[in-house]
Amino acid sequence: MNASKTLEKTLVASPERKLEADADLAVVRRVQAGDVAAFDRLISKYRERVVGIVYNMTSNREDAADLAQDAFIKAFQSIHRFQGQASFFTWLYRIAINSTLSHLRKNRLRAFFSLEAIREDDPVSKEVVDALTDRTGVGRDAFVRELQEKLNDAMQKLSINHRTVVTLFEIDGLSHQEIAEVMSCSVGTVRSRLHYAKQLLQAELQPYLPK
Repeated sequence: MNASKTLEKTLVASPERKLEADADLAVVRRVQAGDVAAFDRLISKYRERVVGIVYNMTSNREDAADLAQDAFIKAFQSIHRFQGQASFFTWLYRIAINSTLSHLRKNRLRAFFSLEAIREDDPVSKEVVDALTDRTGVGRDAFVRELQEKLNDAMQKLSINHRTVVTLFEIDGLSHQEIAEVMSCSVGTVRSRLHYAKQLLQAELQPYLPK
């Protein structure tokens, strides 16, 4: 990943994100003022994205739907405590992530990381994509299955926090700053966890990568 892409990924305050955050805050203020029905706008806007992130962490569509619904209920119940220091999107994601992490720890579920979702502009991911490109036909299908199993096994060697950072960055496309806000940690911690996770994944997948 080149420096400009890294910088773009690290920074949050793009004009589009700022406008989106301001629009959400206006809706939140309406809900806080007693317009309960306005919250439906936030549900409609973010439900698919919240279900997506939870599904990427649990690989269970029923659990994803239930946990997403739970996140919106908790957000609504706590809406008067939202002061706007972070964007509503980040605040809602944090609620959803915390609920999902509690669910995973309680049930010790095995989450799966899909090859289809990896970012091709990431050095580790690019090596995986290059390896797949060299395969064709039946041999490629068998290789994909084996690589998928190996990738999931490698992900299970990471802590839940490390897996969550990888999922938020690689699949959901959140910036370092957004992940830090969602997970209530520093940007440096996010970078450290990503670096460690990618080193482990690269080591585990080395036999499958181009020589």
